[in-house]
Amino acid sequence: MKLRPKEPPSSELTPEKLYLRRREWLKQAGLFVGASAVWGGSLVALMNRGAADPPDVEVPVGPDPLAGRARAEPPADFDTDEPRTPFEKVTTHNNYYELGLRKTDPARHAGSLRTRPWTLEVGGELARPRRLDLDEVLGWFALEERVYRMRCVEAWSMVIPWLGFPLGALVKRLEPTSRARYVELTTLMDPEQLPGQRDDVLPWPYVEALRMDEAMHPLTLLAVGLYGRALPGQNGAPLRLVVPWKYGFKGVKSIVRLRLVEEWPRTTWNEAAPDEYGFYANVNPAVDHPRWSQASERRIGESGRRPTLPFIGYAEHVAGLYADLDLRRHF
Repeated sequence: MKLRPKEPPSSELTPEKLYLRRREWLKQAGLFVGASAVWGGSLVALMNRGAADPPDVEVPVGPDPLAGRARAEPPADFDTDEPRTPFEKVTTHNNYYELGLRKTDPARHAGSLRTRPWTLEVGGELARPRRLDLDEVLGWFALEERVYRMRCVEAWSMVIPWLGFPLGALVKRLEPTSRARYVELTTLMDPEQLPGQRDDVLPWPYVEALRMDEAMHPLTLLAVGLYGRALPGQNGAPLRLVVPWKYGFKGVKSIVRLRLVEEWPRTTWNEAAPDEYGFYANVNPAVDHPRWSQASERRIGESGRRPTLPFIGYAEHVAGLYADLDLRRHF
């Protein structure tokens, strides 16, 4: 009997279908030197060097567009008292394929992202479709710091102090119609600012979605900052989704469009690899990824592994949303 590895091999830190597309791209670019090089690890090392190397990028700190914004106390029972992942790790160990495939690529390339001015297009099943200036939106809500666990589908995790406001508060203000059943969110499409979009590794732009009850849940956050300051580009500036009980790929970054829709939306990873990345993406240690176990995780900045909790520890708040679902089938 072949045992499942406890931790994904380095080649699996990039999802397999994306990995194979990237392999083909390298071959076409003249950088592929034969199967022995791939399976011997040289290509794997090239693509995933940022997952293991110490960060060698400096995260710039400039004027903070959130300075002076009203702050509010978050619900006390939502925060975790687990040690926070250091800022340097949170900002240099990232999956943001629009800025590169290696974990440190997004921090290196984030300077190409222009986060002001920034507009959010809202449409679909709501009272008045329109474009909103992000700073106008920020004037509607007091910002809350939420210290959340974050679990990547690749079996690593962090604890991050996000700064933002509930997605549900924005949806409510947009006055959804009775036909609105899902919230669809889309990333900026601009290869000049997001050079990874020049490679056909995923169907761009990146799209994610939630059921309306998930979007309205008070845990669901639109984050505009972390560690008390505006989001760095590599973390999804200036506006990203944070749903702490779901795998991190649900956290669509650099959001430019929000639509309220009646029909089940297509989402990027679910469309690209539906057998590996479900629409719900709830953290469930009993449902393995096809290529590795999800029963445990590696907390970035710590040694060893820890058991993964159902809904990454938020079950008391959200399990009721899925009482009528088979969570092994609706993964």
